[in-house]
Amino acid sequence: MCVERPARAGGAEPRRRARRPGLQRPGHRARSGPGGPHAHREPRPQRPAERRRRSTSRRRPVLRARPCRAPRHPVRHPEDDEWPRGLDDLAAAGALNDRGGTPIGLWARGPRRLDDFATGVAIVGSRSASSYGTQVAADLAGVLGLQGRSVASGAAAGIDYAAHRGSLNAGAPTVAVLACGVDRAYPAGHRPLLEHLAEEHLVLSEAPPGAAPHRVRFLARNRLIAALTTGTVVVEAAARSGSLNTLNWAQRLHRVAMGVPGPVTQATSEGVHHQIRSGGTALVTSGYDVLELIGAAGEHLLDEPRGPVRARDRLRVRDQQVLDAVPVGSPAGPDSIALVAGLAVTEVYRTLHRLAEEGFVEQTRLGWRLGEAAR
Repeated sequence: MCVERPARAGGAEPRRRARRPGLQRPGHRARSGPGGPHAHREPRPQRPAERRRRSTSRRRPVLRARPCRAPRHPVRHPEDDEWPRGLDDLAAAGALNDRGGTPIGLWARGPRRLDDFATGVAIVGSRSASSYGTQVAADLAGVLGLQGRSVASGAAAGIDYAAHRGSLNAGAPTVAVLACGVDRAYPAGHRPLLEHLAEEHLVLSEAPPGAAPHRVRFLARNRLIAALTTGTVVVEAAARSGSLNTLNWAQRLHRVAMGVPGPVTQATSEGVHHQIRSGGTALVTSGYDVLELIGAAGEHLLDEPRGPVRARDRLRVRDQQVLDAVPVGSPAGPDSIALVAGLAVTEVYRTLHRLAEEGFVEQTRLGWRLGEAAR
């Protein structure tokens, strides 16, 4: 039906569409009472989840920002009694790649003292090391550790990781000098190693906690590794390897610079070979070579490598000359032996009888031949 309403001022009466009786919108219920069926509607009932959400939003406390406190790590200063004097040598070593000087302090994690590594050895090298390089680095650190020498390295992949592992296997102290904060694990895969060193050994860094590893920090870190120890060994370093920077710092600080040769066909050892050829780096092949170079005078002396000593090596020159002329299989007479030896027959005859007494030759009815002692 049509509902009559007063006309609007200044305008025509609004047109309303007539609604047939009995037709209503779906879901709409007309309510009786004063004002007509559409005078008011009851509020829509709230669902339980909506009521719970609104009630919790009214009771939610205001969160106040709290200052974030990073874990504190002790700083070792030059005034500390454990500060190694080797780090003070950096003051007179000049600068290399615009980096140098004595650090004003070092952040540390671990129970070890800094001076525990004053007589140690630094072992550094390529990150992309071969199985040969990692085996040599681990063996070097193991031999040094069994002799009571600590090992310092950078906890990087390749040679550094192998050096730390070899020292730990020998039960010796080892220190990791990082190019980032001591609270960061770089590389991330070495977090278990760094956490173990922080609990049982020592982790050092010149960079403050939270600092990211940058190239300039690696170059600055290298001088600390060289200054903390008495010598530096490089295992597998290419021509542009950063470990050669550590070796250069060792030479500037008048430490013992050492290098392990590798296969001449591999580029990973090209930098080491150049340093050895230049004369400023000593060639080492084992931990015993390193001990001889860094030890005090008369300590860890090695014998000259020689082959096995044979009984004929103790003979006189003339006796060896005759013995070399004696055949192994078919016997020969004294005249034939003297001709081959280039000596007189009488001298050869006397020498043969003397050699027969010691078992070097034996006489048969056909002549002389070598005995069991000479074979």
